[in-house]
Parts: sequence; structure tokens; C-alpha cells
Amino acid sequence: MKTLNKIKNTTKNPFKIILGGYGPPNTSFSKALKFIGEQITSQLGQDVDVEYVFNVMDLGYKSEDIIKLTEEGKLTISYQSSSYLTDAIPELGLIDLPFIFENNNQARRNMDGALGKYFNTKIEKKMNFKILGYFENGFRHISNRIKPIQKPEDLNNIKIRILPSDIHKRTFDLLGSTPLKMDLVEAIERIVNGTIDAQENPLANTVTYGVHKYHKYHTLSNHFYISRCIMCNLDQYLEWPEKIKNVVKKAIKDSVGFQRSEAEKETIISYNTLIKHGCEIIELNPQQSKKFRETVNPIYNEAKDLFKVDIFDLIKQ
Repeated sequence: MKTLNKIKNTTKNPFKIILGGYGPPNTSFSKALKFIGEQITSQLGQDVDVEYVFNVMDLGYKSEDIIKLTEEGKLTISYQSSSYLTDAIPELGLIDLPFIFENNNQARRNMDGALGKYFNTKIEKKMNFKILGYFENGFRHISNRIKPIQKPEDLNNIKIRILPSDIHKRTFDLLGSTPLKMDLVEAIERIVNGTIDAQENPLANTVTYGVHKYHKYHTLSNHFYISRCIMCNLDQYLEWPEKIKNVVKKAIKDSVGFQRSEAEKETIISYNTLIKHGCEIIELNPQQSKKFRETVNPIYNEAKDLFKVDIFDLIKQ
């Protein structure tokens, strides 16, 4: 396995900047990394040396290793779903609550505004990161190999892979399933060999990682909205001259809009891919969606007691 070594910048130019992720080069996230790198290079020229590691899983790492690789300075800038940070920063569990956003625009306004700043503060107190923005992983849906999921009862005893989030686990406990936290690498292996029944992901992830080849049924549940933090190794960030900091921050701000636009296109392409592959897509009507929301309703008061903060108050701010 090829390993990444810690970046050793000196006061001599160029500053090495390694952009890393965990998706194939054609995903919106990898394209956004390339977008950032090209903007940085075009404006800073020989002041920087930009490299890309689009998919750390190709090097034998797990997707969750992105966090450690960035904290240790083996990657300079990377992204990861906020749910992976909830063990270290429990307050991030607030954004894991189900059905808190109605649409992309509402979610984006909050992640780019006061809610995102609240999370930035919490992350930067605990981790060796500078948070520079949020990519959009988007709304998540349920896919499985057994049957159409149209109501919570259909999930009874279904073994479903979830992200490493206690809030996600509690949500699917309330829905009657058997939620199993696991990294993406293990999840794909177990989907292929059939030892788990279901998973939940945006449509683009489901298609990118080939899950649609093993899961016939896809319920458009929109149960979680997930953002991916754009993390920058703090030690390297503090070493940069102000000129580099400003160029990087501007490049990342621009890349967020680019990535979100690409993600919207990916969703449409992925939906059509599912149709072409013969998958069955279940679109919930308002009454069916309401039943899912009502079933998980206890989690909101539990979260308020746990975090001492009401997510809906934060959203209003």
C-alpha cells in the first residue's frame, strides 16, 4: 500500500498543497478539488506546488482515514461528511437530525450562515483544522435488496448500513430497522456479499459506488441532509503568507457553488441510471412522508436534552 507522508513546507517557495478526497475523478467532489487547485495555481504560479489524491481508497485507506490524514498534515485540504466527526464533536450530531431541511436552498443558506459558523467553532476547538466551507452531499435515500420501502414498518428487521453517527443510529432504531455503523469500504463489501440488506445515501453515491447493481429498490425518503466539511490542516494554513490564505479561501468559496451545481447534475444522471438499470424507484406521497417524520419525532426532544441546543432555533437564526 502506498502511504502518504507528512508535508514538510519550509519558508522557501513553493508551498506544497495536497488536495485529497475519497471519490473517483468524475465525481462532483473530485471536480471541485481540481477547480480549487487550478484557481490556486493560476493565481499563485510558482509560489505553490499543487497535487491531487482524488481517492485515498485507491491507496488502501478507508474513507474515514481522511480526517486523520488531514490532521496529521499528510493532506492539506480535504473533505469529509460531518457525521464522521460526531464522536469527537458531539454537537455536530445536530445536523444529523432527520427532516430538518425542506430543500437544498434552505440547507445551503444555513450551512453558509450562522449554523455553519456554529459548527466551525466547535470543530476548530477540537481538531487541527481550519474549516473553509461545506460541500453538499445532499439528501439521503434508502436502497435495499429485499422489497419496496413505503412506510416505516417496511424497515422492520432490515439490516442497514449507516454513517458513524449516534443520531443516525437512533433515527433508524425508531424506524424499526437494524442500523449498523460502518465505513464505506466495509459497507461496499457487505452489500456485494449480501450480509447487509440496505444502505442510505444520496443517489449519486449509490451509483458511484455501484450499489445499484445489488439493490433493486430505492426509496426517495430525503431523511437526512449531509454536508461535507472542507478541512484544511491548521499547521500548514498558519504557515501560509496572507496572499496564499486569501487566494485559497476565495478558490474554495467559488468551488462550493461549482460543486453544488455539479451535484445537482449528478442527481439527475444517477436517477436515470437507476431507471436504465431496471431499479424500482419509490417516490413517497405526502402522507407516507408524514408517517416517517412522525415515527422519528421523539428524537428532537432527546437531542435538545442531549445538546442543550434546539436545532430549529439555530436554523431560525
